[in-house]
Amino acid sequence: MTIEPAPADQLRASPALSRELVALFETLVNVMFCAKDVTGAYVEVNSAFVRRTERSSKRDVVGRRAKDLFAPERAELYEQQDTRVIEGEGPLVDELELIRRPDGELGWYLTTKRSVHNEIGESLGLVSVSRDLEAPSEDAVGVASLQPLISYVRANLGKPLRSVELAEIVGCSPDQLDRRVRRVFGLSPKQYVLRVKVERAIELLSTANAPLVDVARMSGFYDQPDFSRRFVRATGRTPAEFRSLGIGSLG
Repeated sequence: MTIEPAPADQLRASPALSRELVALFETLVNVMFCAKDVTGAYVEVNSAFVRRTERSSKRDVVGRRAKDLFAPERAELYEQQDTRVIEGEGPLVDELELIRRPDGELGWYLTTKRSVHNEIGESLGLVSVSRDLEAPSEDAVGVASLQPLISYVRANLGKPLRSVELAEIVGCSPDQLDRRVRRVFGLSPKQYVLRVKVERAIELLSTANAPLVDVARMSGFYDQPDFSRRFVRATGRTPAEFRSLGIGSLG
């Protein structure tokens, strides 16, 4: 007996497809998934997201909003992101964020959010995934080849760090560098440089009493306003708040 394939539009509209996609996210322990309606209420999450909220089950998350689950500064940042996505400014793609892992340590994530629409183009809400960028081990494939880049970036944060220059240090083309850095760190070279700058700033905020303008300079940011803007976007807190709260270590 020959089974005729279902029409594509019938498959896309199938509730079974939605159930299977949600079930698929349950298998991804390092990827947090959620879906929200236009009011900001969570309508679906996976277990990794539940662990992120420190709740015990999905029932404790579904129906709530970011302000019910996260610190006010982080919740406000999430709501600002959601508003831009839902109101049509376009998707949020690979936003680099520093988030506390279930073990209490801070870790880097890449977050993507996309709006969901009905047949006539009305927004129904959004879907979001955040992928944990676990630090590669020293013997991971590709790390050794990038060691000149890693050392150079850390030693030269105060200089403009352009992809062409970084590629020359590694001995490859900018396109090859982009592929290598993404394979090892899950980031573009530009995102990797930003990550190192924020990590340097966190180290200085945690161990030194230097004025914020000096922390900005020593971390390689253009000036203090640029530092504050990028730091808030990555961590959800201002540098001053981060220092005063003594927030934990990087994983």
